[in-house]
Amino acid sequence: MAAHANKCPVLVFAFVLFSQLMSGAVASSQCVDGTYDHGELKCCKCGIGLYVKEHCTANLQFGQCEPCNAGTFSSHPTGQTYCEPCTSCSHVNANLEVEEECTSAVNRKCRCKKDHYCISPRDTCKLCSPCATCPEGIKVPCIANNNTVCNEEQKEANNTGTVVGIIIAIVLIAVVGVAVWYYRRKQQRQNLSFQHPNGTVDIADVELNEGQRLIKIPDMDLQSYIPTIAEVIGWNDMKDIAIRSRIPMTKIDDCRHNNPNNAGEQTVELLGIWVESQGLAAGDKLYQLLETTGKKLKADKVRGILLPG
Repeated sequence: MAAHANKCPVLVFAFVLFSQLMSGAVASSQCVDGTYDHGELKCCKCGIGLYVKEHCTANLQFGQCEPCNAGTFSSHPTGQTYCEPCTSCSHVNANLEVEEECTSAVNRKCRCKKDHYCISPRDTCKLCSPCATCPEGIKVPCIANNNTVCNEEQKEANNTGTVVGIIIAIVLIAVVGVAVWYYRRKQQRQNLSFQHPNGTVDIADVELNEGQRLIKIPDMDLQSYIPTIAEVIGWNDMKDIAIRSRIPMTKIDDCRHNNPNNAGEQTVELLGIWVESQGLAAGDKLYQLLETTGKKLKADKVRGILLPG
């Protein structure tokens, strides 16, 4: 009889413990997507496409979950009181278009417009550049993350002919320019002489500022122009500009190591670093550096990109 009495407390304790465990299991099974901490409580997470409008008031219970508003999404179970804003594909000059629309559970996906490509991975692309055209023929077509590859042999021959033609044109322009300058200077000496109280003073003694003013490119954000400008400048000249601007050699070498065997992407990355170091005045500084280092043709092309028309 005494042995039977001793067993009763043990049975009662076991029953109570079992009941508590079962109660906790039932409550936790309600939180199918897990829990989050709110003060001293553990609340059930709201499901995909929802956000927490009001937190729970009892342990292991749901608060008030609401669907994400238009233009926002939640792709994972959450304890946040807001949804994330959908990605925009309509940035100015980004050349992006919508591939897949945003829903309450899935973010919007963007892709490059036709005949454009991006040097970044597709999911992180923020700027697409126009694909190169190849009058000499295409070796590899332009795709989402790679520019067009042209037939190199013919391209080199065409480039050589283009360079020769440009040199001839520059020489002719220079000759004509000198002739016009000389003629105007002579006319100024003849027509703009004037009388001074102490005698005749020739215009040659007067400071002439015409034609001496340098072109000034206004302050602007160059981020959207970086791929196009990088294609004009090329790696060697970009490296020279970076060195003159005291960009550390470690950063320059990183650009080469990050983009092995791809001078175009090396140039884009280094130009991006340089533009960031120069701020809004980068356009004017780049133009002046190219001018003063004998790269006038490239300077004019950069000016044409930044100041079209």
